[in-house]
Amino acid sequence: MKKHNFSAGPSILSEQTIKTSAAAVENFAGTGLSILEVSHRGKEFVAVCDEARTRVKELLDVPAGYDVIFLGGGASLQFCMVPFNLLKQKASYLDTGTWASNAIKEARLFGQVDVVASSKDAGYTFIPKDYKVAADSDYFHFTSNNTIYGTEMRNDPDLNVRLVCDMSSDIFTRPVDVSRYDIIYAGAQKNLAPAGVTLAIVREDALGRAERPIPTMLDYRTHIRKESMFNTPPVFPIFAALQTLKWYQELGGLRVIEKMNLDKAAILYDEIDRNKLFRGTVATEDRSIMNVCFVMTDEYKELEAPFAAFAAEAGMVGLKGHRSVGGFRASLYNAMPRSSVQALVDAMQTFEKQH
Repeated sequence: MKKHNFSAGPSILSEQTIKTSAAAVENFAGTGLSILEVSHRGKEFVAVCDEARTRVKELLDVPAGYDVIFLGGGASLQFCMVPFNLLKQKASYLDTGTWASNAIKEARLFGQVDVVASSKDAGYTFIPKDYKVAADSDYFHFTSNNTIYGTEMRNDPDLNVRLVCDMSSDIFTRPVDVSRYDIIYAGAQKNLAPAGVTLAIVREDALGRAERPIPTMLDYRTHIRKESMFNTPPVFPIFAALQTLKWYQELGGLRVIEKMNLDKAAILYDEIDRNKLFRGTVATEDRSIMNVCFVMTDEYKELEAPFAAFAAEAGMVGLKGHRSVGGFRASLYNAMPRSSVQALVDAMQTFEKQH
């Protein structure tokens, strides 16, 4: 039976990425060695790293004056690296979920943090609007997509301060005006590669302004100077990321991918809104196209476990909602085929007819 992988992360990868990466595990670039055992300083892998950086710049139209680096530690390490490098006096943060809250906690270790707005009291079911960001903020940090709660900011905020964004779960899903940002960072395990590497896009002249000493490994300049090779990088995830980046360009780039994702999400949200058994959990205008969260309606709450079992029997994997939210979460990352979304909709319709 075909499996439909709706896991929130580590998540679905394209067949092309899996096949080419699997082949490299056996024989990388004709070396007779596995990608798992080659030197990261060998010319074959240096070429991989260089090409991956170039393709990131091409896909996101990264302007001059920015560097692309590959780091370890996941997006969670960026929660402290960002303020370590950028926070001089005060930074502004938007609290839209668990990961945004964690970033706020870390930033407070380095200076004043102004939480401009939060939807915590409402269970993070919407993205706050009409907040004000102080003009003297060193930067404004936000999380573009909230994987746990299913909300998303799909536009670059138009503010009078520099931006920093955690795009871990929706990078490469839409065009982005990189020139507005000091740093964009993203853990790879949603739309790029297996877990283990983090992508960072860093504005060069934003660095070196904080007066505090910065440990070598936590200084972005270290990794820029060494071209992501200060220490041994996550070799296999970077190789897999390159395969994904190639696939994105073959598809036609981010505008094409955005259209595909909007179509997939619309299919599922339309069914949630139509089906008497289900309801969405967040404000309609803030619905994520990456992580679709929904629950059974109050009238049919007792059917949650039976539907979960029914969906599993139909090959649906990873549909269970986060433990803090419950219900269901269908993650529709770039590699998720439209046919899998339709299969979920078909299962929801069949289950409705049975009950």
